[in-house]
Amino acid sequence: MEKYLVSALKYRPSTFSTVVGQKSLTTTLKNAVAAKRLAHSYLFCGSRGVGKTSCARIFAKTINCLNPTADGEACNECASCRAFNEGTSMNIIELDAASNNGVDDMRALIEQVQVPPSTGNYRVFIIDEVHMLSQQAFNAFLKTLEEPPSYVIFILATTEKHKIIPTILSRCQIFDFHRITIQDMVDHLAMVAEREGIAYERSALNVIASKAEGAMRDALSIFDQVAASSGRNITYASAIENLNVLDHTYYHRLLDVILAGDILQSWLIYKEIRDNGFDSLFFINGLASYMRDLMVARDPSTLCLIEATDEVRQQYAAIAAKCTPEFLYRAMNLCNEADLNFRTSSNKQFLIELTLAKLCQLLSPSPSNSGNGEGQLKPIAAPDQAKAAPAAAPVATPAVAPKPVATPVTPPVATPVSRPAAAQAPRPSAPAGRPSLRTPKISINHSAQQQEQSAQTPASNASARRTAGFNPHQLSEAWNAFIAENPKAHILVNTMRASQPADLQGNTFTVTVQNQMQAQLMHESRPQILASLHDRLSNDMVDFIVNINADADPRHTLSEKDLLDTMTADYPHLGELISTLNLRLS
Repeated sequence: MEKYLVSALKYRPSTFSTVVGQKSLTTTLKNAVAAKRLAHSYLFCGSRGVGKTSCARIFAKTINCLNPTADGEACNECASCRAFNEGTSMNIIELDAASNNGVDDMRALIEQVQVPPSTGNYRVFIIDEVHMLSQQAFNAFLKTLEEPPSYVIFILATTEKHKIIPTILSRCQIFDFHRITIQDMVDHLAMVAEREGIAYERSALNVIASKAEGAMRDALSIFDQVAASSGRNITYASAIENLNVLDHTYYHRLLDVILAGDILQSWLIYKEIRDNGFDSLFFINGLASYMRDLMVARDPSTLCLIEATDEVRQQYAAIAAKCTPEFLYRAMNLCNEADLNFRTSSNKQFLIELTLAKLCQLLSPSPSNSGNGEGQLKPIAAPDQAKAAPAAAPVATPAVAPKPVATPVTPPVATPVSRPAAAQAPRPSAPAGRPSLRTPKISINHSAQQQEQSAQTPASNASARRTAGFNPHQLSEAWNAFIAENPKAHILVNTMRASQPADLQGNTFTVTVQNQMQAQLMHESRPQILASLHDRLSNDMVDFIVNINADADPRHTLSEKDLLDTMTADYPHLGELISTLNLRLS
């Protein structure tokens, strides 16, 4: 009975022509062999499963072939080729740097370099995962790599080129292996399936290739797994079930629901996806990729950016025709925001559901194109309920006190009534809309518009204002009373203490502060201060002007000696005390 061999080993390339997805690179190597223009060291870089080690072995076999073909391929018939294929060649030495990464390992390799080939033209040393060598091993290997014997060729392979020191890179010809395209992998898997007598659906091979993420070795391993589980009949359904892949049909259904604006149905699809064992982050990232694929599928020139078969690309193009570029862009933006917030969210399910709700509202009428999915929301309630609760017409506030207005949905709510233009008591409470005067905390974070409106309130109600007279002494008492009532507003009350009212002209007085910051603070606190003065002086025409003292000396930081000199000048007894106790600055 023939021993079973996994497809990744059974169909490993043995010639340059059988290497998948690296045509330009293999052509360069074949031309170098045919022209006999060989370097003494090569570096093969690329992600896992793209053919680095396979190409290194094929290259080593080809340069030692006694009868190479005209196009630079090995004949696979001479003694050297047969020895290599049987694994008995002494001219090709492989070293795994992951487990042989010390200085002693490099010394042993350097000793082998001194032995010339018994047959063939070259001794080829293949060092896999070369980035795992230690710094000392790199340094020990450097001299030999730079000037090896004429019969020695080094082929280094790595998945992380950035970890290799520059002195090694400068001594090698570097070949970068790129990820294998999905189309190339699907073609190769179809060839393997036909040789093995396995029935397949091409869409199923596309799923396997997508799962492999550009690695041919991974694709062959997954192929064996699906073939074993499906009874040598690889269908799309069996591939999806076996690999636990989130089928794009879920996204197709979800897109239809989003375009229809059905929030609750989108949540049900999301629940179905969760119940099938898919992670929420995986789902939202998949949705973002789906929206991106639809964006590029709108233009035939960018359709090639979708890594899929031509059949799948045409399917995406047909679906993308239903979406506008603006919708797709805003959908991608929402998915990206959900991905960024996912790791810090305490309720991840709610985050995804909220994102789906915003996606369903993207096509709703919106006054702005902010891209946040918060336009005019469509009703979520049942149609009958939505009809039973029509929107109430806006009610303009009349100039006089209206009667309470009841809405058809909520209990009666009284509309706020403005103060009537009638004679007032000598010392009434604060006018409506003003802040409480006896609160210990003063809010000074009003917007400029609110401050201006508050400051202009007396001018808008001139007919109702009191005009009782007052003198500077009464003004000062009212000013200090406000300070006493607000002890916790430290910065404001200190500014007011240092800036007493002056230059009273009619109902307007002047306050002089020392800097721009104090002026800004007084301006922000103007509504609260004026409200207190109006009530205490029984005069709603009271106002003040803020000036900045232009003659004030700018503050500067004193040194310790300057500070001490200033204090002793102000307090002579302090100087006598320092002299008596023989004190000095440390």
